[in-house]
Amino acid sequence: MAGAIIENMSTKKLCIVGGILLVFQVIAFLVGGLIAPSPTTAVPYTSVKCIDVRKNHHKTKWLMPWGLNHCEKLKDFDEAVSRQIEANDIVFAVHIPLPSKEMSPWFQFMLFIMQLDIAFKMDNDLKENAEITLDVSLAYRDDVFDDWEEIAHAIEIRKLKCTFGSPKTLESEGRHYDCDFLPFMEIGSVAHKYYLINIRLPVNERKGINVGIGEIKDIRFVGIHQNGGFTKVWFAMKTFLTPSILIIMVWYWRRITLMTRAPVLLEKVIFALGISMTFINIPVEWFSIGFDWTWMLLFGDIRQGIFYAMLLSFWIIFCGEHMMDQNERNRLSGYWKQVGPIAVGSFCLFIFDMCERGVQLKNPFYSIWTTEVGTELAMAFIIVAGICLCLYFLFLCFMVFQVFRNISGKQSSLPAMSKARRLHYEGLIFRFKFLMLITLACAAMTVIFFIVSQVTEGHWKWGDITIQVNSAFFTGIYGMWNLYVFALMFLYAPSHKNYGEDQSNGDLGVNSGEELQLTTTITHVDGPTEVYKLARKEAQE
Repeated sequence: MAGAIIENMSTKKLCIVGGILLVFQVIAFLVGGLIAPSPTTAVPYTSVKCIDVRKNHHKTKWLMPWGLNHCEKLKDFDEAVSRQIEANDIVFAVHIPLPSKEMSPWFQFMLFIMQLDIAFKMDNDLKENAEITLDVSLAYRDDVFDDWEEIAHAIEIRKLKCTFGSPKTLESEGRHYDCDFLPFMEIGSVAHKYYLINIRLPVNERKGINVGIGEIKDIRFVGIHQNGGFTKVWFAMKTFLTPSILIIMVWYWRRITLMTRAPVLLEKVIFALGISMTFINIPVEWFSIGFDWTWMLLFGDIRQGIFYAMLLSFWIIFCGEHMMDQNERNRLSGYWKQVGPIAVGSFCLFIFDMCERGVQLKNPFYSIWTTEVGTELAMAFIIVAGICLCLYFLFLCFMVFQVFRNISGKQSSLPAMSKARRLHYEGLIFRFKFLMLITLACAAMTVIFFIVSQVTEGHWKWGDITIQVNSAFFTGIYGMWNLYVFALMFLYAPSHKNYGEDQSNGDLGVNSGEELQLTTTITHVDGPTEVYKLARKEAQE
């Protein structure tokens, strides 16, 4: 009777905990949907054509498109031809941000993509597989009266991918090609108020530089940065969640250290998952408001990679430790076939990220996709990572199938037990199935919200209420995985309650006072847990 009461109380507590977590999950989505603005803002820029015929006499090499000391401008290239201004004397200038605005560290990053307006001309046609060479410079200042300070300078090559929808005849002259957007620049911090981009298109017919690229009319950009309002909400969530996960981690590990046995593999992996979640949560981004830390994007990618690698490893080990078969587990080496693809895939993605964002720390104009070798290398890393991911999910699905098959087989032995013992085992199996369903629900919600955020306009409007779908996706999914890790440590922390003497020495002759916990196949100093004994006994029969 005592065991039944304990088990009923445990199930009731589980439902209460589930309800509380569901409330926090709804709040996480509402914070992003109702409080935070859209995560990012896209701002269009059109470059200004400046004349730089007296390069050696300029006090500064930087040409401003507008404002104080702005450059001498060209309306179009017909004016340049009439004034006999050569292509090497033209500089495309872009000031960031637009007039009467300022950039802010709360914007976190800047990503720029470029589009060329190229007109068709019979005597200056665009060659197939043409490449454009850009002499680009980036500078900053924090006051309109300060001098510009250089951040980066590079010679970059971009492949032009353009199509022309009309016949190439005299009647079609002046019509524009339809060209793809080109990656231009990415910076991992916005530490200054004003930025200036100067672009030259050097022409050298002897070396074939910028020859056969058509008649370029304009260079346009789209600048993307994180919204300051979203950044503040994001930082607030991180600041709130960090101590929450830290407290449950300390409580969880303390419960384990109070046991008379050493921690088992599943408990160690859950604790490692909590550490990786804390690593993501720690709001080091606060320092980016006062420091020019351009490596924050790369650091964020590394933190997320560590967490997802630990999460995938946990799912494999969680299923293996609940297999209830005769194989000796509780060793990480026993999972090398399943964990191996995770390690290989994570390493490939890390190398890819280092080849892209790692190089951008020195050259923000660099992109691995701009060369054939870089594209093939990047695709190779992504394909290998994709293959590893597919192998992993095959292993995982097979293990989940085995666990549920074994549980179904073992349930036939439950009626022979005492009522209290049977309720205990049924509770363990119910919790395992419950956690598996929660895991599937979390994965499904991640995929569903990602798809919704991609196919919708970014917000839904109901009367006077506007819901930011993309922001709700970020805050909701981030809060969901924090709650998932919280629930794992809460539910799988060892319990120090025990059954009475009459109930512990029931069907299987187990020593009295055996500890109760959710992990079903761990080994005590006194011997294996009761469900593991049940599985071995039935397998031997």
